[in-house]
Amino acid sequence: MTKRNKGEESFKSRAIGFVWQHILLLFSMFFMTFGVALCVRSQLGSGVISSIPMSFSLAGEAGLVPGLTIGGYTIIMNIILVACQIFILRKQFHAVQLFQLLIGFVFGFLLDVNMVITSFFPYDFLWEKILAQFIGATILGCAIAAEIRCGSITMPGEGIQVAVSRVTGKPFPVVKITIDTILVILAVISGYCFFGTWPWTVVGPGTLFAMFYVGYIVKLVNPHLGWFDRLLDYRPGFRRYIYGLARFIYPWNKG
Repeated sequence: MTKRNKGEESFKSRAIGFVWQHILLLFSMFFMTFGVALCVRSQLGSGVISSIPMSFSLAGEAGLVPGLTIGGYTIIMNIILVACQIFILRKQFHAVQLFQLLIGFVFGFLLDVNMVITSFFPYDFLWEKILAQFIGATILGCAIAAEIRCGSITMPGEGIQVAVSRVTGKPFPVVKITIDTILVILAVISGYCFFGTWPWTVVGPGTLFAMFYVGYIVKLVNPHLGWFDRLLDYRPGFRRYIYGLARFIYPWNKG
């Protein structure tokens, strides 16, 4: 095989691997947002990352702020989190991390999609609410474990935790707990500002449950994801299509 052919083959392999990696990331994000949507629908308290967007979306329904969906406010929050990373890291912030903005947009969009899907499930009785919270947190933990395995750019919520940990030198678990607590407190404050009372459907017992249970599920599932690693290494049968697209975008010199 000539040097040129080896270069083409290497580029083709990297292009296919990149596309396949992000297809699996998209599936992981779909199930992440499905789990988040179930927790929100339970009305026992949303997850940490969705607490502030949920508070603002409820205020939007009351006409107190712009009437965006929970996914729309999630996108705005993700943009703010990326901006905070730039401010914290300054020259240490790498331009590739701006890809978090796209990840954050897709996450918000999929969250709205799953809010529609989960609207068809019943949540009339307490046991149904508890079941929705439990299933949602379990799916969320499993999906986060898979998302981490994809090895792509981190979510903005994770990115801000990494940035603070890097600058302060504090252990990541300590920083994560601190930032999660701050987000929950801000959600409670927003509830008092909007409605003059504690927003129990936003920050409730389910929120506290999810803060600890989701992390437990990630640790529990992580050792059993060898099958997902093998799936990541698999190269699906659309090589010629990806290869053709790659050549169209980046043609090699002939001769």
